[in-house]
Amino acid sequence: MDLKTLLDTPPWDWPRDAGRMFWRTLVDQRANETDRLVAAELAGDFTVINDDLAATLLTIAGSADEPEQLRARATISLGPVLEQADTDGFEDPDDVPITERTFHNIQDSLEKLYRDNSAPKEVRRRSLEASVRAPQTWHKDAIRHAYSSGDKEWMLTAVFSMRWVRGFDDQILLALKSGDPAMQYEAVNAAGKWELDAAWSHIVELLNDAHSPKPLLLAAIGAVGSIRPAEAREILVDLADSDDEEIAEAIAEAMAAAEVPTDEEDDEEDEWVN
Repeated sequence: MDLKTLLDTPPWDWPRDAGRMFWRTLVDQRANETDRLVAAELAGDFTVINDDLAATLLTIAGSADEPEQLRARATISLGPVLEQADTDGFEDPDDVPITERTFHNIQDSLEKLYRDNSAPKEVRRRSLEASVRAPQTWHKDAIRHAYSSGDKEWMLTAVFSMRWVRGFDDQILLALKSGDPAMQYEAVNAAGKWELDAAWSHIVELLNDAHSPKPLLLAAIGAVGSIRPAEAREILVDLADSDDEEIAEAIAEAMAAAEVPTDEEDDEEDEWVN
């Protein structure tokens, strides 16, 4: 099977041996480089990731003999399972597709890779971006260093990371005003995650700007519902008739999530409690 066809196939429709297929492609250094990149991207999906695939991704990420792009792709693919494991814990082994030992090994390996100045910048950036999804104490200093570096790529990584690590409200607000759509996109996501009220006016401006790129607009739609649910519906209603199906769907989801109980509903709930 052509691995590239799986990029557009829902994971639940993948072949039963998809994980094994990804593993074979990843460990075969003679395989087509594009196929290995695709395998590295798909191997992080919850439907296939396990200890063996995680170990293979880590090996590629840390190998100087592998292509830089493949190393970076393998690294970032470890982020979702780190976040899931950090959120769900290991009380029920069936809740997480990797063991606790593998979880800590990934954390230690990514920190080591981030601190390895001989590793390519792209790999080190992805190490930070993946590892922050299970926050540790060293991340705050790493984010501060990246943001203050003056390097636009490292600054982008820093703002991305602020979505998972608290304590960077001022930097998020500055990134919102940067005028850089990529930086603004990450800042909007971070502001929405932490319900940063000071970001409200900036995000509303992005919603009302006809020139906002679509990814930025979608992020802003989600963020307003998180920051001020009571006001989000009237802000979004003017956009609800969008001809763009993706935008219309995002607005519908945000408006549904932003629904607040009416006074009548509150009274009914009080009567039920009493």
